Amino acid sequence: MSPSSPRTDRSRADSGPDLTGPLCVTIVTRNEEARIAACLQSVAWAQQIVVVDAESTDRTVEIARTFGAQVFRRQWAGFADQKNFALAQAVQPWVLSLDADEQVMPELRAEILAVVRDDGPHDGYYIPRKNIFLGRWIRHGAWFPDHQLRLFRRGVGAFRPVNVHESVEVRGSRGYLRAPLLHRSYRDIDDFVQRSNRYSTLAAADIVRHKRRVFWVDLLLRPPGRFISMYILRRGFLDGRHGFLLAALYSYSVFLRAAKAWAITWMYDGPQSEPGDRGGPGRDSQGSS
Repeated sequence: MSPSSPRTDRSRADSGPDLTGPLCVTIVTRNEEARIAACLQSVAWAQQIVVVDAESTDRTVEIARTFGAQVFRRQWAGFADQKNFALAQAVQPWVLSLDADEQVMPELRAEILAVVRDDGPHDGYYIPRKNIFLGRWIRHGAWFPDHQLRLFRRGVGAFRPVNVHESVEVRGSRGYLRAPLLHRSYRDIDDFVQRSNRYSTLAAADIVRHKRRVFWVDLLLRPPGRFISMYILRRGFLDGRHGFLLAALYSYSVFLRAAKAWAITWMYDGPQSEPGDRGGPGRDSQGSS
């Protein structure tokens, strides 16, 4: 597979100080025309930008090309697989993995440049995320500092092969940066609900694939447990109505994930399964996701 742009060295003429660094930024996309420009603008100083696009039908690819990114069109193969493919295209010694709804602000850029120009000292770095929900920075409820391992040496990191909530595993030492990555999260509540539906299906598949059991008590206790954890124990109430909404929405998401996993295992192992049906779908399709 070949990229839509052959450039890998994105050196720029700049009359001011040198703001570039030996860094490859990787981003996976699908129909992100509303957010990709802000993300790319925030990392325009990187020597290489790789965008792996899952056959977008909007202007995502066109916008990415205007920023000199190498764009690879690739059928969607899952979050981890797409991101690992993007890593394989990097030629710079350091990699920064971003999502299309994230932005690198000037303070974080300065920290990243200091790391990549000095080549370390660590092999990977956690970056705090400043999460924005409905126009507000959420400071509590486990939403800050929300450290994510995103900056690492090429060749020492890869994304774990899970369906959702993929994260980087780095072989070597790890450190922390101080300046946050700006994350403009869910556009609105409808966006949260739609994504929770998709992600809970993927998470339920992971639960079943790893043979973890889900019982009715998980449906009964885990959702309110998440609400109590976010809203009370992690002081989400200090974020006002935003904190309440997030705790309630995450409780709903936890219920969906557990219910879908429970339904799948019940279909396979429950009373409606006939002898010999184990390992395949039950006769009754209700409850599948």
